[in-house]
Amino acid sequence: MQGGPSGVVLLTDRRVARGALVDVVAGAVGGGVRWVVLREKDLPRAERLALAADLRAILAEAGGTLIVAGPDPLDGDAVHLPAAGPYPLPAVGLVGRSCHDTAELARLTTEHYATVSPIYETRTKPGYGPALRPTGLAALVKASPVPVLALGGIETPDQVHACVEAGAAGVAVLGAIMRADDPRETATTLGRAFQEAATRVARTHPARSDEGQPSTATTGEDQ
Repeated sequence: MQGGPSGVVLLTDRRVARGALVDVVAGAVGGGVRWVVLREKDLPRAERLALAADLRAILAEAGGTLIVAGPDPLDGDAVHLPAAGPYPLPAVGLVGRSCHDTAELARLTTEHYATVSPIYETRTKPGYGPALRPTGLAALVKASPVPVLALGGIETPDQVHACVEAGAAGVAVLGAIMRADDPRETATTLGRAFQEAATRVARTHPARSDEGQPSTATTGEDQ
């Protein structure tokens, strides 16, 4: 398994997607996304397994990776788990965990990365919060023993810049791409913003590269 996710990481939600989920993901991958988290946990396992196979085929052509939300990797090797469990971790090559505060980050054991949320107010989960904002994100990045993905309400290049400058290794995006009229264009725009911010951070804070924070070599466009 390659290193943990970075750059623009896409979370799926077929209920808000403008088109067929496979087509939206294909567009995002065409725009530079190399990490996709398959949610859709309400689907029967057989349907979710077939969807995972379709998405892996799309990602494989670009050298990307599918991460499955929940402990069942669906014949893959990467999972993303909720804050509450399960423990011990599944025996797979890549494990991420959803976290929201320092207490949850302190419970991490051998996870490879964590998402921290919500950074901004989010249409996907209205009322979920309070929003951490970049200042809160920066504090949790410092407290985390693993690289952090910023999650929640990230829709604009300025928000991407702020998250990377706060120390995030990547930005996890759902609505901005799922709801986009042109997922490829939106992914390209957000990926370019990540690249710009990561380049600036690497130049002005070179020590972060040694701590697992963004570098110009770890953006979605370069993997």
